[in-house]
Amino acid sequence: MITPHLRPGGGFSAEVAVAITIELATLAKVPISTALAISGAGSGLGACVVGIVRWIWEKTRYLGVVLMFPAAGLIAAPSFFALRLVLEPHFRNAQLK
Repeated sequence: MITPHLRPGGGFSAEVAVAITIELATLAKVPISTALAISGAGSGLGACVVGIVRWIWEKTRYLGVVLMFPAAGLIAAPSFFALRLVLEPHFRNAQLK
């Protein structure tokens, strides 16, 4: 758990903040990760109460966000080209409607 010892009122406040954030991002047509928004709200709430955020978990989360996109690209590109080599001869004459 990133932020131990939260009270129900604090959790409710964090969830309302996440709902507003997701709604504003949707209206602005900005893609966001709801999981990261929720964990960020919990961390922000914990930061308001001095000393109850486990920052090592936060560092791990931010590292995961930074590494996620390059890692996904490194996996997706070779997979795409491998599947294309295998499947293209079978569907070369297929007509799309």
